[in-house]
Amino acid sequence: MIRQLAIRVPGKGLHEITDLVADVVHQAGVREGLCTVFIQHTSASLTIQENADPSARRDLEAWLDRLVPERDALFTHTAEGPDDMPSHIKAALTATTLGIPILDGRLALGTWQGIYVWEHRRHAGTRRVVVHVGG
Repeated sequence: MIRQLAIRVPGKGLHEITDLVADVVHQAGVREGLCTVFIQHTSASLTIQENADPSARRDLEAWLDRLVPERDALFTHTAEGPDDMPSHIKAALTATTLGIPILDGRLALGTWQGIYVWEHRRHAGTRRVVVHVGG
């Protein structure tokens, strides 16, 4: 089963999509298999991260912003604003695809794990995420 999800993001940050992906797995009816999640963009990414304490996500965002700051004088790809090229670099350093095992019809995530779209741009928008469930 393959589904394309349209994820509305309010802007920069980690936006949890665990329930949306779990719903696709449930609809597929697969008891054991693999769920592959893929984002169809080059300035946003995917991650599995702690879903209990939001300070962990804020610290991750702050760390990546320090690693790849905006307005680097060496960037030439700046037509869409100062967050454009840093967003591409951040997406290249993180992940565009996740693979999550399915056990007993459910995503085999740990207790504190959630699936996130990591939006690297400041503006709101819609991101396309493809979920494939195989068993």
